[in-house]
Amino acid sequence: MTEVEKARAGEISSALKEVAQFEGIDPERLRVLVADGRVVITGYARAHSRVIGIGEGLSTKVNANIGTSPDHDDLAIELEKLDAAVDAGADALMDLSTGGDIEAIRRSILERCTVPVGTVPIYQSIVEVTRRGGEIADCTKEDFLGVVERQAKEGVDFMTIHCGLVRRLAGDVAGSRTAGVVSRGGCFLLQWIVKNGRENPYYEYYAELLEIAHQYDFALSLGDALRPGAITDSTDRPQIGELLVIGELVDRARKAGVSVFVEGPGHVPIHEIPSNMILQKKVCGAAPFYVLGPLVTDIAPGYDHITAAIGGAVAAWHGADFLCYVTPAEHLRLPSVADVRDGVISTRIAAHAGDIAKGVRGANDWDRKISRARAELDWETALDSSIDPSRAREMFDASPAGSEDLCTMCGEFCAIRGTRRSRE
Repeated sequence: MTEVEKARAGEISSALKEVAQFEGIDPERLRVLVADGRVVITGYARAHSRVIGIGEGLSTKVNANIGTSPDHDDLAIELEKLDAAVDAGADALMDLSTGGDIEAIRRSILERCTVPVGTVPIYQSIVEVTRRGGEIADCTKEDFLGVVERQAKEGVDFMTIHCGLVRRLAGDVAGSRTAGVVSRGGCFLLQWIVKNGRENPYYEYYAELLEIAHQYDFALSLGDALRPGAITDSTDRPQIGELLVIGELVDRARKAGVSVFVEGPGHVPIHEIPSNMILQKKVCGAAPFYVLGPLVTDIAPGYDHITAAIGGAVAAWHGADFLCYVTPAEHLRLPSVADVRDGVISTRIAAHAGDIAKGVRGANDWDRKISRARAELDWETALDSSIDPSRAREMFDASPAGSEDLCTMCGEFCAIRGTRRSRE
């Protein structure tokens, strides 16, 4: 039985208990949410991984992407990024490798990572075919689904698969968009569909894909191949057309007893984010929603961890359950270790801000703890309780004040100390 089927049968599994305890939620309530498909539990495929819950009523989770490219395929660096992401508080990690020995890289990541690991199987499918001397269009059904099963056997916790880019939508996106198709997996499929004149194989053979997902009980993340890559493309016909297809695929996955969540838009102006979140939840039966950002403006290369954090906070407030980080290197290059850390921290801030707004249990407690410490000029508690204690302490210690209980912002004119004197 899959985790979904256990919940439907009334069983409170060990994974469900672990999530309920972490989230501070009643296990029976969580069981109902899992049974209904409004919460997905993942991370139990590997004994050393933390189990997490994604969805309604739970804290907003954060994912970090790492992985090689054809130009940079150093496993040691990717493992360093993994450590940085987990140390910074990422709840999950995706391996997006397309360079080097992809299988060896993924196995090393799975062995080392202590949080759930996701992949995008089409990357490996395309790389293997092109390395054999073929082209993207030469990929067969066996190439597409075979990689999915191989990765499932290794213990991958969730997989992004772009099932919603159906053939009839391929023509809509070709000439109607500023940025075209920016999803790498989506663009692979677009080229395959156009060159072969056939239906998306992940859609055509979706029933077989569900059989594999059921057998190995990994979570299916329905990828948004047609996510907007420019704010002018946001909420357009191709994006919404794909979402409607994904809504049907969510229903089919649930009937098959497969855990499923849905990926959402990338570049969305801030005023469109609430309607995008509401529409997805409506169309997809309240399935957990996983968003990249969203980035609220296109003008900030080098600072896109900020544009994404702005959008992520608004998205989480209005129902997004899982935020994929964006680093300062987005649109520019493969991220460095420092970029990974900055991306995770900025996205965690966005997730927490969203949790406060939507009333997630215990979210405000963290803020109250730091606020009380500041009011008491208890620097040790304030620094240790911050989202990035090492950076907070580094900045505090870099500019010693004239008094041990003050910082150099106001010095002797400290408003906190002045307030305490007035109270006394």
